[in-house]
Amino acid sequence: MRLKAICSQYFVNSLSFLFEYNCCEFRRSAMGVRGLQGFVARVCPDACQTVDLREMAEKHRIDHPDSPPVIVVDAMSCVRHWYTPESWVCGGQWQEYLVILQDFINAFMAAGIKLVFYFDGVVEEKKRDEWIKRRMKNTEEIARLFRFIKTHRKQPGREMFVLPSALPTFTRYALKSLGQKTVCTLQEADFEVAAYGLQHNCVGILGQDSDYLIYNTCPYFSIENLRLDRLVTVMYSREVLCRVLGISLTDLPLFACLLGNDIVPESVLEGFWHRCLTTSPHRNNSYNRRTNILLSVANYISKIPCSYSSLKHLEEIIPLGSDKTLLCRGVNSYLLPGQQSPWIPPNVTHCQVLSLQQQSALCQDKEIFQLAKEQHIKSENFSIFNVLSHGGTECSNSLEDDCDTEIPGQALIYRPARQHIYAILLESGKGGTYPLVKEWFVYFGNPLRKPDLIQPVQPSVKGGTPNLKTLWLAKGPDVEKQRYSTFLACFHLQDEMEELQALEAPVAGFCCLLAYLMMQVSSLSLEDLNAFLALILCLKGKSAAQLTGLQLAEVDSRAVHLGAVLIRGLTTLLMANSACGHPFRMDDLMPWAVFDGKLFQEKYQKSHRGCSVEELLEGNESLYTPFQNLKSLICKVCMAKKRTIQSRPRGNRLNTGREQRDFNPRFQQSHRSRFVSPYHNQMRGFTQRHLQFQESLLL
Repeated sequence: MRLKAICSQYFVNSLSFLFEYNCCEFRRSAMGVRGLQGFVARVCPDACQTVDLREMAEKHRIDHPDSPPVIVVDAMSCVRHWYTPESWVCGGQWQEYLVILQDFINAFMAAGIKLVFYFDGVVEEKKRDEWIKRRMKNTEEIARLFRFIKTHRKQPGREMFVLPSALPTFTRYALKSLGQKTVCTLQEADFEVAAYGLQHNCVGILGQDSDYLIYNTCPYFSIENLRLDRLVTVMYSREVLCRVLGISLTDLPLFACLLGNDIVPESVLEGFWHRCLTTSPHRNNSYNRRTNILLSVANYISKIPCSYSSLKHLEEIIPLGSDKTLLCRGVNSYLLPGQQSPWIPPNVTHCQVLSLQQQSALCQDKEIFQLAKEQHIKSENFSIFNVLSHGGTECSNSLEDDCDTEIPGQALIYRPARQHIYAILLESGKGGTYPLVKEWFVYFGNPLRKPDLIQPVQPSVKGGTPNLKTLWLAKGPDVEKQRYSTFLACFHLQDEMEELQALEAPVAGFCCLLAYLMMQVSSLSLEDLNAFLALILCLKGKSAAQLTGLQLAEVDSRAVHLGAVLIRGLTTLLMANSACGHPFRMDDLMPWAVFDGKLFQEKYQKSHRGCSVEELLEGNESLYTPFQNLKSLICKVCMAKKRTIQSRPRGNRLNTGREQRDFNPRFQQSHRSRFVSPYHNQMRGFTQRHLQFQESLLL
């Protein structure tokens, strides 16, 4: 009867669930058990309880007078809910976003609730295949997005929403700059979030990931249903879910594994599901197949003894391949420190905390490695711990137009700089050889079948590259100079140190990036340079409210692409800054200090229409001299590298993108200056199938 009662509720909402599940957005590599969140919301409505977080915090104070109320936030599943500025394609409305984050924090502070924010610090290899699938899907979404912009010259509706490039990365630093505790994880975030919530007696977890229904931890609150003005949201009840399913809390980890998760692939479970479906008394034709599978698997678990021998029997009847321990490992992956499961013996249970001693770290200096680890956890460095610990790094999709034949992918533009950063981080062996670094970077033509193996390249530093102990631990003015010059050498700007140091730090960082871009990408013009310089100079005097009120008559697709390239360049500055011992404050390299998407669109369009410098600078005469000085500096740097920046006004010419990017290994050669590393191998692994795939996107 209970199952019949929930049938109509599910049937009415199934279409809306399917639409929500397929909504275009960047998600992290995995978000729990497929279909479970929708199942709970629509088939188990009693498990979705509306709660007042103020009341829960007050109850926590009464029950635990020595422990202030804390909510641990799974930030990666919240980012898309936080980014609410109207404009999202132009590169990000960063000052507006900063205000939104501050308002979010203030709402909880007013209720006396402390927030702790967790961010994924790694992509675990067991989730790599899922990560690749999502990156390929995102590539298709971005291709559709650019076709829309080129056709309509405007931003599409929210149904095509994708996160601005590098939004999760900069959200981490934004929250830190706003005084919040942020944690960058050493493994997938959901385990560390659940463990923190349990160990610190938190009021609950705020996020949107059904794995929090599986972990036996503190209550799980929905960010999707949060009403910030009233601090009211939905709490998902594990107890009610178990009552509906007819299983116990200790059965949930096995339930998740038998539905398919990061450890047990769904592909090996089809036969088992068929067996459950044919024997389940609860099968109902008004449910979709996934719902029937969820119910029938729960029914199967409720009918077998809760023991290790039952799990061993399952491992025998399910075709797990060569690894018969998948179910055991899967169940164990949900056990938090100090917990045990009746499905596996105590001697099998092991703590999930990462053991650095078991890592084959590339960095053999324990002091440096420990410092890098601590800075990683505290969000005080960017990306370098992953290189030092396991010799790899990754970068997700950016809002880049794969049909633009003139602008290389950002992953390729910044690769020479990264090669220098890797050389700073990693010690060379005999003969000056370095270990190769594994890069999982998304760019046009990369099928992501395997990582690119990148050779570190020694930067040109007078007196040789300082070691990490000098850059990170030594003190004094000479060391500060070494840090700055080594940073500049990553971008081939070591000869411009005196002029760059004379600038304000955010402007100096921006100019480093802009000069590097102008040298690397030969298609960038004087009009592009003027737009970028007008942006950095005019941004300083504008408030978040003024930038929010800025209206665009149209959106230019090339400017969207350039905005994304610039933002990814800022993450490269962060990486170089981290490797070189922080010659800049990290706050000086943040996008809200140097970039605004709509303002850049405005400057770009005016510059390419031939507007005067006076108009670009909004009639502010005090900006004219700084504009000319910065322009002269960048042009001088480029001339020294035999790169002449030419005028190429585009006016209102519509780039339809119908010309397909020609893929042969010489494409990037035209974008190389004489100092670019010969290891810039951007075409490895491209196949005819991907040519046909990209051509199909244009039809």
